[in-house]
Order: sequence, then structure tokens, then C-alpha cells
Amino acid sequence: MLYIAFDRVHRHSYSKQIYKDIREKILSGNLSAEGKLPSTRECSKNLSVSRNTILTAYEMLISEGLVVSKPGSGFFISSDIIAQKLPFQCSDSLTASLSDTSIPKNAINFDSGLPALDLFPRSKWSKAATKALKEAPISALGYDDPQGRSEFRDVLRKYLQHTRGIVCDADQIIVTNGTKQGLTLVAKCLLDAQSEVWIENPTNDNVRQIFSYHTNKITPFDVDKDGIQPCLFPRKNSPALIFMTPSHQFPMGGRLPIKRRLDVIKFARENNCLILEDDYDSEFTYEGSPANSLFELDPQHVIYSGTFSKVLFPSIRLGYLVVPRHLVSRIREIKRLADHHSNSISQLTLMHFIESKELERHIRRMKREYRKRREYLLSLLHQYFGDNIKIHGDRAGMHVVAEFNGIVFTPDIIQRLQESGVYVVPVEKHALLKGKHHSKVILGYAHLSCEEIKTGLSIIKTELTLCERA
Repeated sequence: MLYIAFDRVHRHSYSKQIYKDIREKILSGNLSAEGKLPSTRECSKNLSVSRNTILTAYEMLISEGLVVSKPGSGFFISSDIIAQKLPFQCSDSLTASLSDTSIPKNAINFDSGLPALDLFPRSKWSKAATKALKEAPISALGYDDPQGRSEFRDVLRKYLQHTRGIVCDADQIIVTNGTKQGLTLVAKCLLDAQSEVWIENPTNDNVRQIFSYHTNKITPFDVDKDGIQPCLFPRKNSPALIFMTPSHQFPMGGRLPIKRRLDVIKFARENNCLILEDDYDSEFTYEGSPANSLFELDPQHVIYSGTFSKVLFPSIRLGYLVVPRHLVSRIREIKRLADHHSNSISQLTLMHFIESKELERHIRRMKREYRKRREYLLSLLHQYFGDNIKIHGDRAGMHVVAEFNGIVFTPDIIQRLQESGVYVVPVEKHALLKGKHHSKVILGYAHLSCEEIKTGLSIIKTELTLCERA
């Protein structure tokens, strides 16, 4: 059966739409040479259009030499047609953690920040969700507290103290619809056109885009193997906000030493500015213990941002901010105006998931699995590329950065990899100061099986070898 999705309000006739759809299927190889097309009667019945409509479309294909008519036998795709591999068009809108609708479905996706969704304990989550809905107070079914359910925030407060050393009151926690909303709330609260923001270079490009809606005074500071370098901060300028990922610098993976942490805190105090600490995946640390947060060093000058997208699943859309007391009412009001509140039943479900210790058990299981996948990835990288590769940021998280000697990841190379079935993000995409990271790509591994990792790296090796010979 030939399936064609009609655009019922499109200016093109049904015949033209059928012609274009079959033409694309032939040229892409989805319909093979010498294959027989459905009869006009069969096609008319399946598509609910007249036989003349189908015949007109077939005649257009015949006129182009794509289809031949054999009297008494039917319509066949021309044997002269050689399928052309249609390139996947890469656009600037492609960013980290893309949905499956934005990249080729069969591509091995080395994007960062994607957890192993197939290993999520659905039955245990379902049990918590049933309990949440069954026991939820009536208020949880209506318009709820913009700051988040008080009982959930209290459980989250205890969880953060236990796992991250953060001591705060539940009233300092604001529940958000993920990290991006948290950053947006902070930006709306603190920034105007005259505000200056300092960020790491490189850093997640979404961060730069969010801040750029509020100010064009964004200053990047190069990171080294340990993270941001406070010694580079100019002493004459005073930003409104410094954005950092101190526990696991994105994307390079550095962990900020205590000396630098204290230097940043000292700078914030002396210049009366705020630090926005994004702690996006510190749960997955493979060497030593997770670094404590900046927030514990100075709760008055640090805003802490966390998310459940990495430890649970992205579509849960639950994150949180821990903010200094003097900012709570302002950010709460901005949240109320933005979307009133985050999903209350999801909050209560997660509350039960935390209270039953299932969250901590799940994190431990994923940490073991990610460690195994990380070690397999690293062993293959060294096996395939030897001394021609340098690995950054492999002590923690869900991705590494691979730096290839003698390779520049141009848009053409990235597209060649996509056409060969591998999606990778170059570090340069996340750099505001361009030109220093052109040999580096991000390799996310948490969501990939060992077989997928091996296949993907084999393709990368083949394509890079061809590029070197060209």
C-alpha cells in the first residue's frame, strides 16, 4: 500500500501532491528501481481520491522518465533510476538534547544530556504516580502555588541537604519547568539592557541565547582543564550575574578547585553581584565524590539551579532554583506570570519517588551502567585513534569531549557524518569566542548501547580517514 499524507488546505492539487511524494520516494531509494506501483484502482481506494487523480499523477511521473507503463501489467519504476542519497540539512536551530523529530531517525546520536530512557523504572514511577493522584488534595487539581507544592519543596530540601550539602529553607526553593525556565526567570528578575553577564567559554549555547534576550552585554571567559579562571576577571567591571557550571563544566568537563571557588565568591561579595550555578549532572561522578555546591559557600550571592531531566527523563519538565531570600518574592511573581505553576501531580509523584528512596536507587543503577558505557567508549577511542586523540572531562557526567589531532570539524564534515548515520555536536558550536575548539566534538554516551557506541565510532573513524586522504 502506498501511503501519502495529504495537505488538505495546500494550494497544490492532489495529483501534484501524489506526484511529488512518489517522486521523492523514488529518488531517495524508498521505492526501488523496477518496483511495481499500486494500480490506479487500488491507489484510488486507499487514498480516497478518484482514479483520474491517480492517473494524472502517474502520467506526470512517466513524462519525467521516473515511471514506465507496461500495458496489461501496470506501472513500474524505471530501471534507469539510481537512488540519490538526499543530504540531511543541518541548521543553526540544532542544539543539545534534540528531539527525535529533529535528526535522522536511524542516526546514532552522540548528543549530550540524554539519559538511558529504556532503563527507566516505569513500573515504580507508575506506582508513585498512582499514589500521588489517589492521595492528592483537591488543591493539587486546581491552579496551584507558583513556587511549587510546599510538601514537595520540603522533601526536595531534605534531599538536597543529603546529596549536595545544600542547607536552605523550603521557602527558598522555586520549582520550574526545567533548567531553561529557571535561567529565564533569573534573567527576567536581574537583567535589563544595561546589565552585564559573564559566562564561561565554551558553555551551552542555550544559555547565551536566553541571556541575549535581555542584554547584549555578554562577556565570555575562557575555561581551562579546571573550569572558569577568576584571575581573568577585570577588576574595573562589575557584572550583574556570573553564570557557571563549577561541578562539571559544560562541555569541557572541568571541576572547579576550591581555591577558584573561593576567589569567585570573594569577587561576588566585593562587587555585589550574583552567581548562577548550574548543577546539571553532578550525580554521575566516577572519580572521587561529587563536588559540593557554591551555594553552601555563600547562600546570599549564589543562585543554585538543578534539574531532574538527566536523572529521570527530559519530558518530566521539572527543575528548581534555590535562591537567596531577598529574591524569592520577585522570582515567584515572575513564575506566576509566566505559567502560574508547574504540574502539581508530577511534583507529588516525584515526591513519593524520592521518599521511597527509588530516586537514589535509580541513580546508583544508572551510575553503574554509565560507568560501563564510559569505559567502553574510552577504550574504543584509544583503540581506533591512538595518540591522535585527547579526551577531556571523562571523570564525571554523561559525555566526554574528544579532541582529534589534525582534524577541523567544519560544517561539511559534520554533515558528512550525518549522512553516514552519526550525529555529533562540535564544541565550537557552544563557543562565543570562536576558533579555539575546532578540533573537538562532544560525545554523549549515557543513552547509547555498547553496540551503538562501537558502530558510531567506526563510522567516525571511516569518515575522518577519508577526510584526511582527500
